[in-house]
Parts: sequence; C-alpha cells; structure tokens
Amino acid sequence: MIQKSKKVIAAGLLSTLTAAYLFGSFAQAKEQPKEDTAKQKLEAYIKFTQILNLIEQEYVDETNTTTLVNKALKGLMSNLDAHSAYMDKKSYKDLTVQTKGEFGGLGISVGMKDGALTVIAPLDGTPAMKAGVKAGDIILKIDDKATIGMSIDEAVKLMRGKPGTDIVLTIVRKKEPKPLKIKITRDIIKIDSVYPKTVEGEDGILYLHISSFDQKVVESVKKALADHNNTKGILLDLRNNPGGLLDQATGLVDMFVDHGVIVSQKGRVKSENVEYRAHKEGTDLKTPIVTLVNGGSASASEIVSGALQDFNRSVIVGEKTFGKGSVQIVLPVGKDEAVKLTVARYYLPSGRTIQNKGVTPDIPVHLGKIEYEEDPILLKEKDLKKHLETELKKIGNDTAETASKKQKAKDANATVESEDENSTVNNKVITEKMIYNDAQLKSGLDILKALIITEKGKH
Repeated sequence: MIQKSKKVIAAGLLSTLTAAYLFGSFAQAKEQPKEDTAKQKLEAYIKFTQILNLIEQEYVDETNTTTLVNKALKGLMSNLDAHSAYMDKKSYKDLTVQTKGEFGGLGISVGMKDGALTVIAPLDGTPAMKAGVKAGDIILKIDDKATIGMSIDEAVKLMRGKPGTDIVLTIVRKKEPKPLKIKITRDIIKIDSVYPKTVEGEDGILYLHISSFDQKVVESVKKALADHNNTKGILLDLRNNPGGLLDQATGLVDMFVDHGVIVSQKGRVKSENVEYRAHKEGTDLKTPIVTLVNGGSASASEIVSGALQDFNRSVIVGEKTFGKGSVQIVLPVGKDEAVKLTVARYYLPSGRTIQNKGVTPDIPVHLGKIEYEEDPILLKEKDLKKHLETELKKIGNDTAETASKKQKAKDANATVESEDENSTVNNKVITEKMIYNDAQLKSGLDILKALIITEKGKH
C-alpha cells in the first residue's frame, strides 16, 4: 500500500494479508475509448435503471435492490483492471484493519498475472513462508473454492481469518507434475521491515534486507548506517519485497541520490501527475551499493531498484522483478463504503514504466544451483485458463490426501523450517554457509567487494 496525503494508494503491500493491498498485477494498458457524449451517458444510465426495474418486477425470485446494485458495482470495478474494486462496509472495514499493520492472515502478497491468482512473495517469518509457499506459485483453490474468475479482493477475504484457524491452498508450481496442497494455520501478521546484518569475515559490508516498505523503513536504515559507521559497501536485499509506502521508497533512494526525479506518476487527471525529486541534504554518494531482486520484488521495491539503476547508483543483481507499476487510491463513498480505483502509472527516472515490464537486473543470477526459465508462470496467457481448468479436474472433489502425500508434505515443511532457521532473517550475521547456499547473495557480495576495491561505487 502506498499512502499520499489523505488518499490511500495501494502500490502493493498487501494482499498478504499484510498491510494493505500490496498486490501486484499484470493488467494490460488499454487504449482509451472515445468519450461518450452527454446524450450517450444519459441513455446508459437510463438503460441500467430500466434493467434493474425489470429484474425487480419480473425475476422469478424476490430480489434485494441494494444487493443487486452492490453486485453490479463490483462487476463494474472488476472489469476496469485487477486492482480497482468496490468495497462494501465489511471490505472497507477490513482495509482499515489491514492498514494498522496487524491482522489475522497467512503472510502472502498476491497479484493477478496472466489472469491467474499468483503469489508475489510470502513474507518473512509468516505462516505462508513456514508452510512452504513460494514466489510464482499459482493459487488454484482456496480450501474448496476455485480461484478462476475470482478477484484479488475475494481471494484476500477468503485467506484472511481468525488466528489459529487452518486453510488449505491448492497450488500449481513450476516443475511439479501435479497440483500441491499446502495446509497453513493463520496467525497475527506482524512484520519487521528492515533486517541489518554483518557479513562473516567481511569487515565494512552492511547487509540490509528490507522485507516491505512500512512507515519506519527510512528511519531504520538510517539507524543501521549509524550503528555501522565503518560501512564500506551496502548489499541491499529487496527479494520477495512486495512493496509498501511510496514516501519510504522515495526516501530510501533520496539517501543515495542528490538530484533528479526519483519516480513520477502520470494519470488521466492532471492532479495525479506528480514527480518525486531527490534532495542534496544528507546524501551518501560514495558508498557502493549492490541491490538483490527477484520475481517477488514488486511495486515500491521496483521503484527503489529501478531508480538506483537509472541513476547508476547501484548494480542490480538477481532475476526480473514482478512488474507492478500502477497507482490506486481509496475513495470513500458515503460513510461505510469506498472504491479502490487505479488512477495513474509509475515511471522511473529514465521514463520507462514498471507496469507489466518490471526491472531487469544488470547481472542476471538465478537462485541456488537450479536453472530456471525466465518466466515462472507455466504457460502463456492464452493457454493458462484452460490449463488451470484441467488441473482442477485432476483434483476433483477429493480433499483427502494419501499417506505418501502427507509424508511428502511433512518432509517439505521440515525442509522449509530447517532453511528458515538458517535464513538471513533469523541471524544477525551472514555466515559462509548462507552465502554458498544462495547464488544471488554470493554474486552480490562478490560484485560489492569488487566495487569497494576499485572505488566504482561513487556516483
């Protein structure tokens, strides 16, 4: 989510069920239709009223006008793009709860990619990460409900719930021959956003893992730099960061860039055309920076990595980012309802867009020793829906797992927990073992050390 003055802008954080609509999406930009005349608009309004009256008078069952209108509004908003939505009283209240940063959920940031509900990233230390959910997973079913045709908001509503209750996600994962069922127990989602670490045997290198852009990111990064005043190089890890507050993203870039437009947004309404500029005061132009990204890096994290790349202030290492570059505002309608509406797109300093394109790393490095294809989605858009329908048929209505499947899931969860114990989140020092188990981390460190030696990090 991104906040701007009194408007709430959802740049990405959280579907996660973390703090407010950080979902990424790959909605395609469409050519603007020719604006209707006043007469055409009036005819359209009359048509809607006529049809509503016909339903009320002739439909076989008794109807509720308020319910019909609310459903019509939801359909209207969902046909604009994957992020725009009508929020009834309950949905609007849920959004308010999410923005407080603590709620019952799974810890997943999700978005629509090629028409499929896709995991942008599981958030560090949350039930979803511990259960083994991965970036790029396609969520096929939530408990017994298929997600084909389901909106992001509907999916989020199903995944949120009372802490301690269980939910089963059926997912399609690349290189897995069959859909996987992952059981997750909901919990209160509290997220630490900045994890500063030192690197074993490397004096002067500061590792900064930013898991999301909440309201304390800039403050926390400044504190980390003050606590490590001998820093010679910064390894900025934005992998699996689904986004967050715009002012924190621009504020972070502003710490290392002294002039120019960090990011701009352009919309149909003139008031939405805004530029966010860097300031000279307190800028560090000398410390070399290497930034790690992957397919789970979205929204605000793409603004940071893309801007640093455009300013030639950081070397970007890893995999192509998610591609969430649209701006949403939440506008109240009456006292208890609201609409979430896409009003603009973000553009990086060079003028390039993030939406549906993402940020391409300067040095592509895949995770670990496994070779992945560029796109984690299995099929192209035209084939995806048909493929998912086929996968649903495989599952059928049988929700029981065989003993072998249970054992496989148990083994998989044990592996995840073991990895979590050795993760960069739970340790204050990046150990040699962690480095050699993470090809992206090792590459980033090697490049950073070279920049320090050659003093190539200076702007």
